[in-house]
Amino acid sequence: MAQVYNWQIHRRMEYPHAEHHPQRQFAFVFNLNRCIACQTCTFACKSTWTFSKGQEYMWWNNVETKPYGGYPQFWDVKLLNMLEETNPGGQKWNGKTFEGKTIFEAAQKHIGEEPQRVLGYLPTDEEWRFPNIYEDTALSRKGVPDAYDKEGVKLPEHRTWFFYLARICNHCTYPGCLAACPRNAIYKRPEDGVVLVDQERCRGYRKCMEGCPYKKTMYRPTTRIMEKCIACYPRLEGRDPETGGRPMETRCMVECIGQIRLQGLVKIGKDGGWAEDRYHPIYYLVKIAKVALPLYPQFGTEPNGYYIPPRWVPRAYLKQMFGPGVDHAIETYMVPERELLAVLQLFRKTTRVIFRYEIKEGPKVFETEIHGKPFTLYNDTVIGYDDLGTEVIRTQVEEPFHVRPNIHQNSI
Repeated sequence: MAQVYNWQIHRRMEYPHAEHHPQRQFAFVFNLNRCIACQTCTFACKSTWTFSKGQEYMWWNNVETKPYGGYPQFWDVKLLNMLEETNPGGQKWNGKTFEGKTIFEAAQKHIGEEPQRVLGYLPTDEEWRFPNIYEDTALSRKGVPDAYDKEGVKLPEHRTWFFYLARICNHCTYPGCLAACPRNAIYKRPEDGVVLVDQERCRGYRKCMEGCPYKKTMYRPTTRIMEKCIACYPRLEGRDPETGGRPMETRCMVECIGQIRLQGLVKIGKDGGWAEDRYHPIYYLVKIAKVALPLYPQFGTEPNGYYIPPRWVPRAYLKQMFGPGVDHAIETYMVPERELLAVLQLFRKTTRVIFRYEIKEGPKVFETEIHGKPFTLYNDTVIGYDDLGTEVIRTQVEEPFHVRPNIHQNSI
């Protein structure tokens, strides 16, 4: 096992391969406060990549309802339980540092039928059957498994809650699938960090499915090899004629109706961390504003998918899912600073990948108080630029208000 540094858990950890990093890293931010589970992203991906025989159960993009939904079913709860069994009572955060065992470290202590390089499990066929199981299920009955409370909780106390979690492959810095593959058939592209399967080397052993904590590598029985999200890399390479050779967002990103998604390519420094890029929107949201958090950072894969946590969900549940930065992220999002409010307007405003933003200050609109804190709204203009510095989007914080003329197509 090699020693690598994982900045999401703020310590060095064990990993089966020596540390190696790409020039840029594909990354994204999903704002869970906006997701309406319309599944448009899901079917955009499905109709592009997984519409053939043997791919029927493959949903590279899926939207699941938490706390009960999951695809495959219970994927996160099962692995969290396995980690706890391997390291009883030790899966804890000490400030920003995770002191427990990652899936790579826990595998060495796990006692199973055969040795594992990555702690994991293979889902059953039944767990793959329903991509949106328990959709909109908010509250269960205590002590009654597989049932929900039809009455909920009577007012004025209202504890019912749920939220939608949109997921694709996180294209991790330390992928569990890559570490688990005995054929070395999985690799990260040096130009953008996208994790791919070499289908000529793959023999379909499903070790990558077992090792991926997010269960985003999938077996295709018609070819007997593994497949997964490829981050629409032809679009990243600028091969789509629509963009004139410039990097373009993935299919699931551009089709998002709720405007919850923002994709980018971040610079990677010599030490493997993100190189400072102050006015890159993804860098700002993750490193400066710190409103976007990784999904289950305690797994140790250093995922490159980040989420703005839903503000109405119990904090303990969110801290288990996104780590110790939840309180700061939600409080910052609920009373956003001027720059954050402008950057949030960039979500789903263009099909191009934004590499830099600029804010032109506008007039004050109004002042108020939110949750006991002062808030001032300015109608600033935010401008997004591509990798060549060409302007690709210009929008304002306040959306324009359009008034129809008295006579229009729907007039009576």
